[in-house]
Amino acid sequence: MNVFYKAGCRIFQKTMWCAMWFLPWKQNKDTLSGAGAVKQLPGFLKKNGFKSILIVTDGGLYKLGMADPILEACKAEGMSGCVYHDVVPNPTIGNIEDGLKMYKDNNCDVIVALGGGSAMDCAKGIGARVARPKKSIPQMKGVLKVSKKLPPLVAIPTTSGTGSEATLAAVISNPETHEKYPINDPMLIPRYVVMDPELTKSLPPHITSTTGVDALTHAVEAYIGGENTRQTKKDAVEAVQLIHKYLKKAYDDGSDLEARNKMQYAAYIAGRAFTRAYVGYVHAVAHTLGGEYGVPHGLANAVILPYVLKAYGKSAHRKLAQLADCIGLGGATKAEKANNFIKWIEELNASMNIPNKILSREGTPLIEEERLPKMIEHAMQEANPLYPCPQVWGRKEIEAIYRQIM
Repeated sequence: MNVFYKAGCRIFQKTMWCAMWFLPWKQNKDTLSGAGAVKQLPGFLKKNGFKSILIVTDGGLYKLGMADPILEACKAEGMSGCVYHDVVPNPTIGNIEDGLKMYKDNNCDVIVALGGGSAMDCAKGIGARVARPKKSIPQMKGVLKVSKKLPPLVAIPTTSGTGSEATLAAVISNPETHEKYPINDPMLIPRYVVMDPELTKSLPPHITSTTGVDALTHAVEAYIGGENTRQTKKDAVEAVQLIHKYLKKAYDDGSDLEARNKMQYAAYIAGRAFTRAYVGYVHAVAHTLGGEYGVPHGLANAVILPYVLKAYGKSAHRKLAQLADCIGLGGATKAEKANNFIKWIEELNASMNIPNKILSREGTPLIEEERLPKMIEHAMQEANPLYPCPQVWGRKEIEAIYRQIM
């Protein structure tokens, strides 16, 4: 790759790191935590002056009755509530526009995202459209394109992985172009978070595993990147430690509320880390798989993570060795510790039946050769110059990752 292009990326990243200190960062204003916390939400919102809520969720959770306790509590508090329940796994512009119409038609004043990253991304998109009615979602693609206060957002995660409850990002799909891209703005960080482990204990094992490794990917990519702060490093390390201790427990026994609760918190602080320190090429490649083929984001990240970490080579050894030390993996040299950390991820994936290739449901290769050039281009455009990865990659290096996961 052209040395001047690499230098340009690094200059941009350093400029962004400096600019980050002047952005209107905000932490989640309040959290409700513990078993049954979700039922306390309407009363909490009423005390804060809200009258009508829009719940944003997917059809599966809606059919399971996940929204019912919130609606019932709303009724008991004299509040009104409605549910937009058509969110798809990779939320689309159409999802956002439909949810926006429901928000307006019902005179809502607060948005509640109930679900995983898709519900939260959709809710953030709706909030952005409320704040910026004259801007389309494609016009807000990228960094700092919202820059206006949203209606209050409440995040209720039902998986432990995306970290969207703490992040400034919303990832949206465009079915017409098969593109999947992020909107990044501090205004998208939810104001309130509800962490209720009761909502995650019935998750299928394969969702527990892939969303858990999704959280791990957030922590690892944030930590090994070049735009950390003291807090992001602390959050990333703690998240890795919690995932090392509790993810397999949650996978083996879904009713283990301690493990579920710890994984919720791990996902939350991993999200808090990467929303400030960014992610890397794992996410850039994973997003194209979601946009082109609908591959669940957590699964894509879990498969890709070891390949990217190996490809970084020596450039990531020092920081990966530090992560290995924090979970007691050992090793005589930095390279050995780093490789032990990558090996731990591979063994964790295998122990939870996560595949090491991206395949179709029939077990055949999913990625089509004719789509590969466009996917490589989209991944490169997402990552460069924004993501402060250990190395700056071009098309050749990104293509190599696709070839390995095919």
